[in-house]
Formats: sequence, C-alpha cells, structure tokens
Amino acid sequence: MPTLSRRQLLQAAGATVIGSAAALPGGAWAAGSDKPEKEEVKIGFIPLTDCASVVMASVLGFDKKYGVKIIPTKEASWAGVRDKLVNGELDMSHVLYGLIYGVHLGTAGPKKDMAVLMTLNNNGQAITLSKALADKGAVDGPSLAKVMAANPREYTFAGTFPTGTHAMWMHYWLAAAGINPLSGAKLITVPPPQMVANMRVGNMDGFCVGEPWNHRAIMDGIGITANTTQDIWKDHPEKVLGTTADFVKKYPNTTRAVMMAVLEASQWIDASLSNKMKMAETVSQKAYINTGVDAINQRILGRYQNGLGKTWDDPNHMKFFNDGAVNFPYLSDGMWFLTQHKRWGLLKDHPDYLGVAKQINQIDLYKQVASAMKISVPKDVMRSSKLMDGIVWDGKDPKKYADSFKIRA
Repeated sequence: MPTLSRRQLLQAAGATVIGSAAALPGGAWAAGSDKPEKEEVKIGFIPLTDCASVVMASVLGFDKKYGVKIIPTKEASWAGVRDKLVNGELDMSHVLYGLIYGVHLGTAGPKKDMAVLMTLNNNGQAITLSKALADKGAVDGPSLAKVMAANPREYTFAGTFPTGTHAMWMHYWLAAAGINPLSGAKLITVPPPQMVANMRVGNMDGFCVGEPWNHRAIMDGIGITANTTQDIWKDHPEKVLGTTADFVKKYPNTTRAVMMAVLEASQWIDASLSNKMKMAETVSQKAYINTGVDAINQRILGRYQNGLGKTWDDPNHMKFFNDGAVNFPYLSDGMWFLTQHKRWGLLKDHPDYLGVAKQINQIDLYKQVASAMKISVPKDVMRSSKLMDGIVWDGKDPKKYADSFKIRA
C-alpha cells in the first residue's frame, strides 16, 4: 500500500493533465493548491460485482485519504447512468466501456465528449442460456446453433445496453457459433438486476450480463452458464471509471484523487482471499447489489459451476488490479469496441479509431496517478489478444479487422 501522504501523492501527480498547470519545483501548483476542487464526488454504479472497487474505496475510507468523499449512487439501468453522466447529476460512474464510446460518438443517445479514466476490471461476465434450452441440448455456442436450426422460431437474447460490453460479447459469441445476431436472433436490452426475473418468466432464451446474475440464475434453477466472457477474450476490458471530458478539465485534482482511491481499493481487493470475501460480504448488502453473499463469493474466487454438474477453478476470474495490468486504459481496448460497433452497423462509417481512443482514454492522467502510487504501467498503449475464434486483435489495422468478419451488418 502507498505510504506517501495525500499531499505528496497529488503533488507527484501534478503534471500535464488537460487544463491544469505544470508542477513547479518544490511541488507547488502553478495554478494554486493541489487540493481537490470538489470534495464530494457522486459516482454511479449498477448492482454488479464489478462495482466493488468504487464501493470499497468509499467503505474503507481510501477516498478520505486522498481528500475526497466518494458518494456511491445506486442506479437502475445503464441508460439512466448515461443520462445522469451527460446532464451532470453524476460526476463519474462505474460504467460499460462501450457506453462511454457510444456517447462520445453519439451512437448511444445524446453526443457528449467523454473520458475513460481507468479500467475497473477484467473478465468475470458470462453468457447464460435458459434451463429449457439446455434441456434440449443447447449448452454452448455450437449446440445452441443446432437446436435453433432444428427448432425454428424467434430466439431472444438480452444484453444490458446497445453499445455496451455485454451486447458486444453476445453478438461476438453468437456469430462465432455461426448464428447471425441481426437476422437469426432477436436482441433486447434488459438492466442487469432484472435479467434473472425476465428469464424466469420466459422473456428471453439467453443473456449476457456481469456477475452475480449468471450464478444467481444457476442457484435459482432457471439458467446455465454456456460460456464465460474470459472464454471469449481472456483478460478482456470490462467496466471503466468514466466521466465527461468537461469534468476532467474542470476538476483535475479531484479526478486524480478519486482515481487514487479507486486504484488503492482495486489493489486491496486483489491482495488476498480474505479481502475478496470481505468485499463480497460488503457489496452483497441491500445498499449495493442486494443478493445473497453466496451468489457473489464463489466466482470472485474463481470457483465456477455451469449448472449442469460441471465445476472448475478458473484462473481468469474477475480481476480488479492484477499488479496494475487491469487498470491501464489501453487504446486498443477502446478501439475494439468501435470495430464491433462498425461491424454491427451501430456506426455507418469507419471512425478515426485511434484518434477517438486518444481523445477518450486518459493515458497521461493515468500515468501520473500510477507513477505517484508506484504502480507499473505497460510500455505500449496497445495490447495483443487472441479471441475465442482464433482471430488476433492488436489495434494495428482496425478498419481491416472490422471488415474481416464473415458475419456482420
């Protein structure tokens, strides 16, 4: 854990954030104090396990250490989060990567310049199929394709927001199994906490969502885990700490202070099994996720079951820090979502993939904060990953990549 004082940390971080003055010798700010400009910061979250670093930063008092008070604000849907970020009711949010990109480009509602401050977690989402489908033999992508071909009807699958991560994992997974998500299935949007109830009454055949709702579907006997998202893309980007570009410009010290508190909470969660268990107990409470702790704590520790008798230990479970590898806002991660938005017709034309990612992902700001906290950062702003279909994504030729898929809009 960092032992520097808040003042030393904020001074060490005082470099070239948009709209802030460079630090003078001796650490004083050219523009005045290093004190956070805004001391109370409302941070939205949706009831999901991956809101944990925001919640724990507040509960454990890491925020106070850096001179801010985080007010975690429970929201009902991602559309609600979007609206409140855009109109300033929320200062920041635990938010879907693709939502921030969608708002920035105007493909997810009102257009507004946005900022990704850091990645909050990798992995830990899943695709659930209904027990009724599993009973017919649909237990993974290929067997689902067979069942759908043998029993033609309208099949409905749910994501959590049109430009968000879950919609993209669901589209990618269906397409990898040879199912066209645009013409061969119906895709609907359902807020995460409502997924299980909607499947219970037969509103959908499958869904992609964050935990604990996939495990909850198994516990309630209504769904099975067909794939985890880490099966689709190991160590994939998931939620981010997002805000508007205006907020970063207006409150640079506040932004850094919140990032430090959330990073320290991320470190704390990943530091031990007992911390993970304490986190699960905390976030399961009514004020946060409002479910039994047993729906959360198994998968947080990498103990998985599929609801059909198979159990396994998954080394690629949800991670919040992983020695800093989780939190760096790689440009290639943001660009990947844009390639999928183009692939599925959410974007009509190819955007300036790299240019957009550079506008949104606050790499310089993140590096200042990481350096002040002695957290290592990768040498490269791009990373290379092989997805479930064997296709490699490295950010080098996004246009070619987006156009390379057989199944697309």
